[in-house]
Amino acid sequence: MTTGGVSGAQSGTATPTASPTGTLESPVPYGMFPGVPDWILDLGAVVVVLAVAYFASRLVVLVFGRRIARRFQRPSLTRTAIRGIRGAVFLIALLSILRIYGLKLSDISLSVAVFSAVVGVVIAPVVGSIVSGVFLLADQPYEIGDMIELSDTDTRGFVEDITLRYTKIFTLDNTFIVIPNGTIRERDVVNYSAEDPRTRLRLDITVTYEGDLDEARRIVERSARQVDAVIEGGPDIRVGAARYPAAPTCYINSFADHGVQLTLRYWVDEPYKLLATRSKVQTNVWAALEDADVEIAYPHSHLHFDDTSGQMRVAMEEGAPDDPSPDPDRDGPV
Repeated sequence: MTTGGVSGAQSGTATPTASPTGTLESPVPYGMFPGVPDWILDLGAVVVVLAVAYFASRLVVLVFGRRIARRFQRPSLTRTAIRGIRGAVFLIALLSILRIYGLKLSDISLSVAVFSAVVGVVIAPVVGSIVSGVFLLADQPYEIGDMIELSDTDTRGFVEDITLRYTKIFTLDNTFIVIPNGTIRERDVVNYSAEDPRTRLRLDITVTYEGDLDEARRIVERSARQVDAVIEGGPDIRVGAARYPAAPTCYINSFADHGVQLTLRYWVDEPYKLLATRSKVQTNVWAALEDADVEIAYPHSHLHFDDTSGQMRVAMEEGAPDDPSPDPDRDGPV
């Protein structure tokens, strides 16, 4: 039976109708735009939703970004939280887009076989990497900006970014490496700048027994202090329960075969130029010992012959044949 009045389409307003499956049709008010195809209206609504989501995510980050940074006080956690906020905003936008096309979460289903294949092939590695990223952020083995080294490959660089799935590293050779968190958690990582960026280096020097040993130690320590990146002195440096002198120190390590082995230990205030600092220290030590009454020992051997060493005949005659003449003292025919 038809009642009086006008219908929703005639009055210019959209009336949602039920589909045969029980779900509602698109809520876009098609009656407001007569003559415009439905797919164009749906596409325009999707564009509007995405634009609103984009600007809403930027607004939320702008408003709460500083508060999040002060709350976590770690760049990696701050970036992860901001990415989570943006992801939540775009997830709401995705649900809105599905609603525009008349879909519900209950309408999106997969068969058991297809779902198992997707979980085994795609979702499982992603979930495993995300779980590793969560543990990585919780354990805090390194932070954004730290200088780290992968001991198995001798790769050294700076941590550029840490996400839930991977870690980005810029090496000292200006190359870019992306390592999955599940892989990097299984490797030995050396952190040169965690908590305290000061790093201790050592240099082994062997001097001859004939030189002035005390003078050699003073020269080596003074040569290290003359390098800008080396800590000249100050309060002792604490490492765990131990304390070490901040100034360069030269110890007698051992009395070796070819000389006295000295060991220089010194601290560098920045870990970013370890190779350059080590080279400058060795250059200063070499030049200072060369000018002093101290000689750097080097491996050498002496051959000593006595009456029990046997005899060897050597012919040094001009024009002698290539084959040596037979030895008359040997047994056999001459």
